[in-house]
Amino acid sequence: MPDEILPKSINMTRESEGVYTVTTASGATLTFGRGEGLVSPVELMLAAIAGCSSIDVDMMTSRRAEPARFDVTVTAEQVKNETGNILRDIQAVFDLAFPEGDDGDKARARVTTALHASHERFCTVSRTIEAGVPVSLVEKV
Repeated sequence: MPDEILPKSINMTRESEGVYTVTTASGATLTFGRGEGLVSPVELMLAAIAGCSSIDVDMMTSRRAEPARFDVTVTAEQVKNETGNILRDIQAVFDLAFPEGDDGDKARARVTTALHASHERFCTVSRTIEAGVPVSLVEKV
């Protein structure tokens, strides 16, 4: 099967020192940055992992039953040293609960498969991080 290429982009604008607003192609906005009450870029990356995988898992399980609880905690260690800053040991823990009964049992039975499918195939965010895809920072001229 040939590659299907779907261009993706966002625009970001500085609002003030350390405060930025991202606007997506669909017009959605998100303000983030450094400071009290703001989500940091590192936290955004962890949230992107949780969100991407959650969408996959939710779609594969909630067809059977609506979850009574759907919480995800993503943790990592931020390492700062002479070679630069990175995150390591990133882990997303899914805390899911489904109602009792046949439909809930069917949803619970899908969780492991859904987590595996998201990690191995569908979650663009975590798969890109694991692949170590190069990122370029360039100045517009």
